[in-house]
Amino acid sequence: MSRGKSHDPVAELFGEFGDRLRGDRWLPDVDVFESTSSVVVRFELAGVRSEDLRVTVDGGMLRVSGVRRVLDRSDVKRLHQMEIATGPFERRVQIPVPIDREAVSANLADGFLTVVLPRREAGPRQVEIEE
Repeated sequence: MSRGKSHDPVAELFGEFGDRLRGDRWLPDVDVFESTSSVVVRFELAGVRSEDLRVTVDGGMLRVSGVRRVLDRSDVKRLHQMEIATGPFERRVQIPVPIDREAVSANLADGFLTVVLPRREAGPRQVEIEE
């Protein structure tokens, strides 16, 4: 045990990732970048199924939440190392530009969730007058 840290028997047994055994939330890694037409947000979500994901856009906030389920470990006799986070997660990303909420798309492939948020056209807009 290192100096300055309190005694934590779970951490002693399972290392720095013991909090995940208690069901605490984890945070997936995320990349955010802009193209000329959209903002793209990629989440690293290996092992997460699409039915266990929820993507919402509220104003300029993108929220991705879900759960990575624990694999069947009924045959495990002894754990030697456990670093892959399981359980619930939630990640919120503030989108820095106006977006077209109706055109947002999400795709889960190869362990990555890619959310494309098209930019909303800036500038004047001609409004039709109804009679």
